Amino acid sequence: MKIGIEGQRLFRKKKHGMDMVALELIRNLQLIDTENEYFIFVKPDEDNTVLKETPNFKIIELDGGSYPMWEQIALPKAAKKYGCEILHCTSNTAPIFTDIPLITILHDIIYMESSYYKILTGSATPYQKFGNAYRKLIVPWVVKKSDKIVTVSHFEKNRIGEFFGMKDDIRLTAIYNGVSTHFKPITDASELKRVKEKYHLPDQFFFFLGNTDPKKNTIGTLKAFSDFLKQSKTDYKLVMLDYDTHELEKLLIEIGDKDFIKNIVLTGYVINTDLPAIYSLCTIFLYPSLRESFGIPMLEAMGCGVPVITSNTSSMPEVAGDAAHIINPYNPEEITQAIIKILGDKSYYDTLCKKGIERNKLFSWKNMAEQVLVLYNEINTQHHD
Repeated sequence: MKIGIEGQRLFRKKKHGMDMVALELIRNLQLIDTENEYFIFVKPDEDNTVLKETPNFKIIELDGGSYPMWEQIALPKAAKKYGCEILHCTSNTAPIFTDIPLITILHDIIYMESSYYKILTGSATPYQKFGNAYRKLIVPWVVKKSDKIVTVSHFEKNRIGEFFGMKDDIRLTAIYNGVSTHFKPITDASELKRVKEKYHLPDQFFFFLGNTDPKKNTIGTLKAFSDFLKQSKTDYKLVMLDYDTHELEKLLIEIGDKDFIKNIVLTGYVINTDLPAIYSLCTIFLYPSLRESFGIPMLEAMGCGVPVITSNTSSMPEVAGDAAHIINPYNPEEITQAIIKILGDKSYYDTLCKKGIERNKLFSWKNMAEQVLVLYNEINTQHHD
């Protein structure tokens, strides 16, 4: 069987959630499948050693202009050229004019939901607005076109089923994401020192993976942390990744605490292999998103033995189980009180750490790859019967 996998953004230096899922899927398929022939379609970029070819995995670099042009024109043309019998698209969208049997990973449909779409288009960057508009236009066609639609949690499967009227459609399935095995407690003093110095990390800090995407609840987290500092009179810092200083200043003005910027450390982009040390150095990991389809960072932090605060919305309770402190993300005071509770109760702190490490073990990329391989075989059987 010849299988094409879309990995348009795998070679870009600053990879994000969907990119890492596609990368881990491919790496684990390489470990478990030496029989089928794979073609990985990527856009040329600087991080081109992140994935290696193996005897049955060939990397095809495709130029093709913007994201939509590459996806809608260059990708299906190349998949046809290489004789692909299945095309697996990994990032919420797919080409709508192709005769090749199609698997699409719909990580979420936030951009289709009116309540969230209004939030998303309110303070989003122009790039994010364009991406949301493109997905909103394309995804209904992709859902009709796909032989299999994979999503990453049962919550998201139900949302997709309800939204597109396909709750009992056998084409729709949920396969959990995994978490990489290097997310474990880092105890090596030299490694912790290296990462601490590289990113100018403080001695005591909470870790927050906020960005400009409104669903990450950055403003609610900042309000909660500001209130925590006022109530506790401590000198904790909040470490944030890859955030623009100007955008941060605007949010601090909005919450009425501009001076609070002295308690925030912006690291810039952090490579994935440095993240375990940052998790291991932090006191609490904050993940109070408004909406997530899965939530890999929660499991990463848990694997590193760090207590996690996350939300009671969407997929987060499903993924976290009883291994995190659950709050209402629309109420910053609940986030503040959660921090105070965890810091003030060592037994509770230790319990969350232990439960998190056990919870992390339930999710693996190998399991995901094995389940995806089953889908490939199902589609191949259907089209050759």
